[in-house]
Amino acid sequence: MFILSNYIGGKLQPPVSGNYLDNYNPATGKVYSKIPDSDENDVEQAVNAAQQAFEEWSTMDPANRSRVLYRIAHLIEERFDALAEAESMDSGKPLALAKRMDITRARDNFEFFAASVLHFASESHHQKGKFINYTTRNPIGVVGCISPWNLPLYLFSWKIAPALAAGNCVVAKPSEITPYTAYLLSEICIDAGLPAGVLNIVHGTGPKTGAAIVKHPKIKGVSFTGSTRAGKEIASVAAPMFKKLSLELGGKNPVVIFADCDYEDMLNTTVRSSFTNQGQICLCGSRIYIESSLYERFKADFVERAKKLVVGDPKSAETNVGAVVSEVHYNKILSYIDLAKEEGGIILCGGQAVNLTGELESGWYIAPTVIEGLEQQCRTVKEEIFGPVVTLHPFNNEEEAVNLANQSDYGLAAVIWTNHLTRAHRLSEKIESGIVWVNCWLERDLRTPFGGVKQSGVGREGGVEALRFFTEPKNICIKL
Repeated sequence: MFILSNYIGGKLQPPVSGNYLDNYNPATGKVYSKIPDSDENDVEQAVNAAQQAFEEWSTMDPANRSRVLYRIAHLIEERFDALAEAESMDSGKPLALAKRMDITRARDNFEFFAASVLHFASESHHQKGKFINYTTRNPIGVVGCISPWNLPLYLFSWKIAPALAAGNCVVAKPSEITPYTAYLLSEICIDAGLPAGVLNIVHGTGPKTGAAIVKHPKIKGVSFTGSTRAGKEIASVAAPMFKKLSLELGGKNPVVIFADCDYEDMLNTTVRSSFTNQGQICLCGSRIYIESSLYERFKADFVERAKKLVVGDPKSAETNVGAVVSEVHYNKILSYIDLAKEEGGIILCGGQAVNLTGELESGWYIAPTVIEGLEQQCRTVKEEIFGPVVTLHPFNNEEEAVNLANQSDYGLAAVIWTNHLTRAHRLSEKIESGIVWVNCWLERDLRTPFGGVKQSGVGREGGVEALRFFTEPKNICIKL
């Protein structure tokens, strides 16, 4: 067992209180490390360190900031395997997935924003012979970045990299459930020569550490990814303080499948969009709507594919579905499966825990679960489960498909499968969602805006949108 440290003022240090939290390996259900149970005192230290560093970092030539971010990306690449192993052990996801997605994307995030900041242009508006207006963009100051447990380093870097690139100093909190790669990032930042105080990583719980970050008067903006419930609490505190807010929240994403789709491509991708990372991605498709003429064929093939997915040791190359992230979340998912039965749902496959043997016998594993026969008003259909659970529903025409897709309080992502070009455009416009994938899923160009509508959040991240969020525009008008 080892003990993680906070990263404050360029140094690794214990929490002020001396208190620690247990950190579990989901694959075994056993404690394997301790993490700081930080409080407002640790956050205060971090904010002070960030403030001291801000003047130098914010006025540094962007090219020099860029070089530091590139060094961080280079060290992530050098330590790729160790980071992937840490991510898998911390979260329960298959090691192969951590390598393919999480660590790869974390490296790419630092590289992308290291380059982007060098091309971040402002606007100029010329009133010929009268005035010229130009816009400057300055870093906000000290900002808070709070990230979730499902894609730990991936989403942590998604926030930190643009904040640093834009010249801000950061007080960041990773999830207390999956803190390991954030701790390793602390070591990377030290080795990369990131100036002391520019990035501070404070471990701890949301109600204690996260709340202290959100309410601190010297933190000028907050970027948060997590549950809609937590997002509402953050907004209730931060909004009256007039902090800039970016909230990327929950999803209950529809997949709309028409009979004219490329069937094999659709089937393969829909299995992936349903069960990747044990369904613990906010972009997973959990409500699947199938054109009636295709419904029975799809149901049979999809269930067959789901049954063949291997639930097992995250370290094994044969594993498709690893452990869910915690015992609490494990029990939550199983409770929703029980609820689905009470609501009249028919379990087509899965619907139960998977009991492994040996050192994995206490791990938190759930079989990929497919359910049909539920009405749209059922809680299982309406509420975010965030696990390997999907529901199937037939539809008869485009209008019905759009209505079904939009019958949700969430609006993060949607998928449409059709080879009808004009239909793809029509439905993409009508579906209430921050992102729509047509004949694909989880394809992300880092230049594009990302975020949701309705209860899936406010604001946008990604590309120039992230750099805009982490800066304040100022218009300067000059008389000619």
